Amino acid sequence: MIFHAFLIKYAEIAIKGKNRYLFEDALVKQMRIALSKVEGEFRVTKEQGRVYVFCPEEYDFDEAVEALQKVFGIVEICPVVIYEDQGFEQMAKDVVSYMHARYPEYAGTFKMYTRRAKKSYPMTSMEVSAEIGGRILDEFPNASVDVHEPQLTVSVEIRDKIYVYSDSIQGPGGMPIGTNGKAMLLLSGGIDSPVAGYMIAKRGVKIEAVYFHAPPYTSERAKQKVVDLARLVARYSGPIRLHIVNFTDIQLYIYDQCPHDELTIIMRRYMMRIAEHFAQKDKCLGLITGESIGQVASQTLQSLAATNEVCTLPVYRPVIGFDKQEIVEISRKIDTFDTSILPYEDCCTIFVAKHPVTKPNLHVIRKSEQKLEEKIDELMEEALRTTEIIEVE
Repeated sequence: MIFHAFLIKYAEIAIKGKNRYLFEDALVKQMRIALSKVEGEFRVTKEQGRVYVFCPEEYDFDEAVEALQKVFGIVEICPVVIYEDQGFEQMAKDVVSYMHARYPEYAGTFKMYTRRAKKSYPMTSMEVSAEIGGRILDEFPNASVDVHEPQLTVSVEIRDKIYVYSDSIQGPGGMPIGTNGKAMLLLSGGIDSPVAGYMIAKRGVKIEAVYFHAPPYTSERAKQKVVDLARLVARYSGPIRLHIVNFTDIQLYIYDQCPHDELTIIMRRYMMRIAEHFAQKDKCLGLITGESIGQVASQTLQSLAATNEVCTLPVYRPVIGFDKQEIVEISRKIDTFDTSILPYEDCCTIFVAKHPVTKPNLHVIRKSEQKLEEKIDELMEEALRTTEIIEVE
């Protein structure tokens, strides 16, 4: 069966009151961007409280659905067959033909749902549903009506033409990208941070990213792995500006000057400072990390408080209460897991202490950082100056 359009259903957008049109416009924009990568001319429109995608005569159905399933804000994707409005009798025949083509010899329960966008239509919605439901029962004697918990809902929308649909393909939910500001993701080569970026983007936040590279201790393959992860997240979030910071000299200096049990915390604090620099420069409203309480030594409440202390922007940690398996499940769903587990280590794992402090004392950490004052500003300026920026799509 050839589907002529998709009806797009959303949830939260519907309760946005006077600002609803802004969210709808953002959703339409993101859908157009997603479908621009699919061969064929698709037309995305808002019509009387509905969002439709009108399809070309020939297109790849699966590819179009896959593109729409990566657009945040979409809850359901309903493939639609469109018929000319030639009166009720022809409409009833068209719906029965639709049933024969879509569900031959249907023997389950169903209900009819009719929506009259064209209010001048001579029959009410209830009358149309009752009449067409009767015709379906005549054609499918083993079927039965259940208006409360049907196995199948056949929907008819009466507009300038007749829209018929019965399938519902799950969308990603969330809010359209760009409706809730912008934030900077600290992206590593691990499992957690790509998931964190995905989850914040799902709430309508446009994301940028920063990655801390430590050549020659981390390889070009490790860097490419992070670029690949950014590209996988960008399928949902839209294009990501990725800042690749050469962190080697800063790490070595900290390693030489500071107690080794404090290395992870102090390095993390300088990462947060650098990430915030780029975030403020690009007008981001916060930082995003993939930290989860207690997962590693640098993610105890005391450690998180120590890293937070250097930031003026808020730090968002969407996986903070998740256990590892929950994070892994999301990473599999968004196809980042297999890339995340590739054996190319990042700078955090290379310079990790054997026995890191788990309950850092802020007074002690600040005192240790005083040992860096002679040279750290110069190293920071050099790291900022030599940062590589890649536009990832």
